Amino acid sequence: MAWVLLVVAGLLEVGWAVGLPYTEGFTRLWPSVFTVLGFAASMLLLAQAARTLPIGTAYGVWVGIGAAGAAIVGMAVLGEPVTAARIFFISLLLVAVVGLKATSGH
Repeated sequence: MAWVLLVVAGLLEVGWAVGLPYTEGFTRLWPSVFTVLGFAASMLLLAQAARTLPIGTAYGVWVGIGAAGAAIVGMAVLGEPVTAARIFFISLLLVAVVGLKATSGH
């Protein structure tokens, strides 16, 4: 169950990270509300997962999902450049996330 919570926390991290520009420095109410709620929910789920999983693994996987997911959404939806180098490095992040899970012992 901790892994499910951690994956959901990572996906919520993608949401709040992508939502940040829409807040315009937290001057727009609803984008700011959704971004802060996404951040809080993401942190709460990370904390719950870290009760069972080693913190190094939990945090690494959380950050990896968030970073890779935000980069993918940026390229797929927000018009950020799609280059072979970016795809290569996102792939490395995903390999690291799978490696952390595989070696966590849980």
